[in-house]
Amino acid sequence: MSDLLQSEQNGRVLRLVLNRPEKRNALNFELCRLLVDAIGHANRDPQIGVIVLAGAGDCFSAGMDIGEVQDLRPETIGNVHEQLFTLSARLSKPLIGEVQGAAYGGGVGLVANCHIVLAAEGAKFGLTEIRLGLWPFLVFRAISVALGERRAVELALTGRIFDAAEAKQMGLVQEIARDLPKRAMEVAWQLGEASPSAIRSGLSFVHEVRGKDWEMAGLIARRVREEVFHTGDFNEGIRAFREKRKPKWPSLELQTTGPGGVSLAPHSGPASDEPGNSGRETP
Repeated sequence: MSDLLQSEQNGRVLRLVLNRPEKRNALNFELCRLLVDAIGHANRDPQIGVIVLAGAGDCFSAGMDIGEVQDLRPETIGNVHEQLFTLSARLSKPLIGEVQGAAYGGGVGLVANCHIVLAAEGAKFGLTEIRLGLWPFLVFRAISVALGERRAVELALTGRIFDAAEAKQMGLVQEIARDLPKRAMEVAWQLGEASPSAIRSGLSFVHEVRGKDWEMAGLIARRVREEVFHTGDFNEGIRAFREKRKPKWPSLELQTTGPGGVSLAPHSGPASDEPGNSGRETP
């Protein structure tokens, strides 16, 4: 992995860190390419169940690297941006955003592509492209899905900066955490212990019904649910519920053991003296 993008795997959790703190983690072409490749690989890797995305230093990402925009062919940077800012439409594993400091422009586009977003109390957000005589064209679809078209248009028109509390109120952020890295890993480990096949089916369903009418979405829901009813994970979930024990997901065991039952990804969990004390914001 390049120095531009740091990678660390802990059990079934992969943590990716944008590493251009001196440039406020601006998204240059190389970093975008590395991020697309790393997330795509993680999505295919059976040993990875959850991806956490963070930024080094005191900024998540200030967005597109303006310094290189005019030096690259539009189709070159356009292709990688299209892949990067539509990630959520292809992922079958949860992507968690860990947002500290500023997330502007394309940084908000990354946030909108995350399934769950946790932010530090001092995080700031803004679709600031309008200040450069630009519009957030390629990130607009993800932001519209996350917030609704009317809110996305308002943010794009004004280019205003808003804080974590407002981001949470509008649904861009799900939780504000005082100890952000610790809380992000807690959420990631929780998701990593869930049924991989249920998550895969659920996210696939979300992608498939997007844009469908009410009746078609219902037909798809019935089909997918019937398929899930016949999975080993669902049957194990029912047995575990009745027996009042923690389920042992067959799809998870298949992904974390190799030939002869040798463990490939020890599941030790995050270190914590007080597992229940996450430091997260209370209502």
